[in-house]
Amino acid sequence: MPVPQLFDLSDLPGVAERVMLAHRTTLGVGGPARWFVQAATIDAAIAAVDRADQAGVAVLILGGGSNLLIDDAGFDGLVVQLPDAEPQHEGASWTLSGGTDWNRFVDVAVAADHAGVECLAGIPGTAGAAPIQNIGAYGQEVAEVVDAVEVWDRVTRVRRWIAQDDCGFGYRTSRFKTTDAGRFMVVSVRMKLRPNGPATVRYRDLVNRLGPTPTLAETRAMVLEVRRTKSMVLDTSDPNTRSAGSFFVNPIVSAAQFAQVAVCHDGDVPHWPVDGADGERRLKLAAAWLIEQSGMPKGYGAAQFGPVGLSTKHTLALVNRGGATSAQVRAFAAHVQDRVEATFGVRLVPEPQFVGGLACVPGATG
Repeated sequence: MPVPQLFDLSDLPGVAERVMLAHRTTLGVGGPARWFVQAATIDAAIAAVDRADQAGVAVLILGGGSNLLIDDAGFDGLVVQLPDAEPQHEGASWTLSGGTDWNRFVDVAVAADHAGVECLAGIPGTAGAAPIQNIGAYGQEVAEVVDAVEVWDRVTRVRRWIAQDDCGFGYRTSRFKTTDAGRFMVVSVRMKLRPNGPATVRYRDLVNRLGPTPTLAETRAMVLEVRRTKSMVLDTSDPNTRSAGSFFVNPIVSAAQFAQVAVCHDGDVPHWPVDGADGERRLKLAAAWLIEQSGMPKGYGAAQFGPVGLSTKHTLALVNRGGATSAQVRAFAAHVQDRVEATFGVRLVPEPQFVGGLACVPGATG
């Protein structure tokens, strides 16, 4: 729906109009926000979002911009960023503002010798986006340490806590991303870490590199080293750095679907058993492997698609090599999906939120 002509935010502190969003995302694409508010406090963020909701104006909660693909036309509504506050903790319990830089929190937690997030180092973004996506890497998921999520309920207009058991966590998902997408603005997250606890070393590559009993600091450092080899950390000197990280979710398939994939490939298909929500055993496939086996190696796309292509270090990252548009990224992503589906019968699902114009999910976060 069009923005109401009488809607006005000029009296709110920190409000600006026609703010370009491309440089606020890790992909580096996207047009302007109709209104943009860098909130100084959580209360200010809530006030801005609530006013927009009451006026029927679309809202985008912007975190680190690492999980977004914003349309070239921009966002015809209100974009809000929450304040970046220092992590606070009492004993094992840590409380983070929704705008807190995720990597800074990991650094502080590891320095305090609190285990639970050491393998999540190097993931760009903010604490508020972490439970929405249920971020995970190298054998850890944030759902393992989330105690509760504080939200502004945009339907009931109440600020409240949602316990971990009620967050609907699953592989790279939660109720905030699915059944209740757009209903809640995550304003803070409470996490329960393990003081003096051992590092989580489940991922085979980390075990091989570190051995069975590394320190938290050693684990964090190795995770960052591995991520750098895949251009999965923000580094302005790296030509592969303009990406949204892993662009596609590793697909989870039934045993019957896996058998079909295996028929399509003469050899071993990398897979990991997982328990489905219905109790049925399912299999997780490697999206990067599917892409490469579909004839799209690292660096693919440069000749055909110009400024957009696969990272030269990791086939799961779609890269803006400079000057790419959102439309070009979307077209290339669809091309990758089509090639994998034609080869294996599996349709890859994008991990980033597609946002823009009037087509975004109200209240999406990235």
